[in-house]
Amino acid sequence: MTALPNTIVPSGLDSEKFAQHMGQCTALPAWWLETKKEAWNQFLALPLPTRMDERWRFSNLKGLNLEGYDLPWQAANPVPQLPNFARAGEITFSNRNVIDRHILSPELIAQGVVFAPLAEALRDQGDIIRQYFQKHPANLGSEKFVALNTAFTNCGALLFVPKGVEVTSPVVVKHTLSGDGMSAFPHTLVILEENAKATLVEYFSSAHGEEKHLVSGVNDLHAGPGAQLTYVGLQNWSNKTLSFQTNSIVAERDARVLSLTVHLGGNQTRHESHSRMIGPGAHSEMLALTVARGDHEFDQRTKQTHTAPNTTSNLLYKNALLEKAKTIFSGIIVVDPDAQKTDAYQSNRNLMLSDDASADSLPGLEIEANDVRCSHGATSSRIDADQLYYLQSRGIPHARASELLVFGFFEEVLNKLDDQELHAALSTLIQSKFKE
Repeated sequence: MTALPNTIVPSGLDSEKFAQHMGQCTALPAWWLETKKEAWNQFLALPLPTRMDERWRFSNLKGLNLEGYDLPWQAANPVPQLPNFARAGEITFSNRNVIDRHILSPELIAQGVVFAPLAEALRDQGDIIRQYFQKHPANLGSEKFVALNTAFTNCGALLFVPKGVEVTSPVVVKHTLSGDGMSAFPHTLVILEENAKATLVEYFSSAHGEEKHLVSGVNDLHAGPGAQLTYVGLQNWSNKTLSFQTNSIVAERDARVLSLTVHLGGNQTRHESHSRMIGPGAHSEMLALTVARGDHEFDQRTKQTHTAPNTTSNLLYKNALLEKAKTIFSGIIVVDPDAQKTDAYQSNRNLMLSDDASADSLPGLEIEANDVRCSHGATSSRIDADQLYYLQSRGIPHARASELLVFGFFEEVLNKLDDQELHAALSTLIQSKFKE
């Protein structure tokens, strides 16, 4: 496993480190080991993004420095906690190691629901993982970083819900990194069979706010015919974290998928989400909230692909920008020739809380059918001065009044969650960010 000519091999995450990682995976299926080897070679062969790549337009390419990172081998404390809400099960990773696990109820297990760490699932449900793992490859620009995830991933989870089964409370997966220069590569698979229903909450966090971290995460979210899937991804990485997250969403006939991403941390964050409506009646709700502060960059790239008729999708990304923060949004709605009666919408809204913040928006359409309803829009605005004056005139300090108006701006997205306890938990975490 030597490096290919003219490729960049980051110091730390080199072929020797990859060989050490593979040495820990010998008990796993042969197809999985071969997949990891192929991914490592792909990572070595692929170049880092350049300014010639339209998919990285406006991005800070100088920040994509992969040198100096290492793999953590031992768990560490503390582990940041989520506000309380009802949970059907929970798996906690610290430095890529499982440190805590709350199993599902006997009733859900008897119905065939599987919620397990990735390594365990590979041994016991390998055929399911093989069928869905990266079934739809990344294509929004982060192929190199997805390959790095596949090569090194071992901290992840599988949620499998059989036909007709409903998991009424969310299941939770938590990932925490501790130690300067450490890296993690989480990979989560959610597979809902026909008419199944479930919610998965994934929480990514750093144990300490000023440590340098590298993270490349991937999700495969698959909703079978008539299934209802809610996915919430919440990240509060350290102020020095370089983070990549790639989500692949598939909705079959009459399935409904709601995906919500909340960004609270990280120095440079790249988030890609591709939602595919592949069966008639499929619907995808793509949501995101970002609190951007300091001189941090949040780079969001999305794609809504409609390949079947009578499908719908709605994207709403909202960013609140403070200080010298920067956000980038680039999204496209793609409608194939056979996807007649498509109804798709895309909106990126930015609330500018500083004269030094900046927001770039690039919404787009690519339509090959003639009987569709598709639209997109992007706005950047400031807090309404009259609303701010009204709150201050009632004795509310300026900072608190601004915070209340930001929450009003975010509430449109949070209100799309049916689980009120989860809604309240997310609100609490967002509020805590303003108090730092």
